[in-house]
Amino acid sequence: MKLARDTWLIFQRQTLLLLRNPVWIFVGVFQPVMYLLLFAPLLKPALAPMGATSDAEVYRVFVPGLLVLIAIFGGLFQGFGLIAELRAGVIERSRVTPVSRLALLLGRSMRDVVSLLVQAVIITVLALPFGLRVHVADLLLAYLLLALIALMTSAVSYGVALLVKSEDALAPLMNTVAQPVLLLSGILLPLAFAPAWLRRVADWNPFSWAVDGTRALFAGDVGNDAVWQGLLITVMLAALAVVWAARAFARSVR
Repeated sequence: MKLARDTWLIFQRQTLLLLRNPVWIFVGVFQPVMYLLLFAPLLKPALAPMGATSDAEVYRVFVPGLLVLIAIFGGLFQGFGLIAELRAGVIERSRVTPVSRLALLLGRSMRDVVSLLVQAVIITVLALPFGLRVHVADLLLAYLLLALIALMTSAVSYGVALLVKSEDALAPLMNTVAQPVLLLSGILLPLAFAPAWLRRVADWNPFSWAVDGTRALFAGDVGNDAVWQGLLITVMLAALAVVWAARAFARSVR
């Protein structure tokens, strides 16, 4: 009960700070919108061999990958705000409060999840005029998968930020991790186009399972094995990330 109350208090404070400067939500949406408007139309000839011959089918393949992209990158770079709080002494002052150390992490991560879901809804709505159609139940399950990804990546980012305590170290580290994750996830183009050896390597990338699962949900194939495999893998990794980052918070706030 105390954990839930403390998490809600931290979530409220962090959300209030975000709402005071909502431009960050739209900054986070701007690049995906550019991909949606300027890159997706180029995919129609490329996706034709997979049967995506209409705009609706192209966006049904591309939009899920784009949403996973937002979840990954939106989470991985949340640590910069925490470093600013460390420098301002916010985390140091938390030592004298009775708030749960786990709540310090969960409140921030839940704020990040809500921000991600707002951006995901905006992208989905913008894709509707291009012919995207998806059942509400499938869409909600896809959003659950995206929320788990955002929870995992933001927790990892906060944990790493507490370790390095420097934007100069965090930026290249996150970029080094994000680039191969992006290329091996089939986010922009399905891995069906990749050679066999690259697909085998991508099988070890958990985000490729999440992308496949999200695409299956947007296609209305909720019974596809990729959906439940992606959910299972993401749940386990999110739990591990939260536990590890919570321990990092506990060490930093004693």
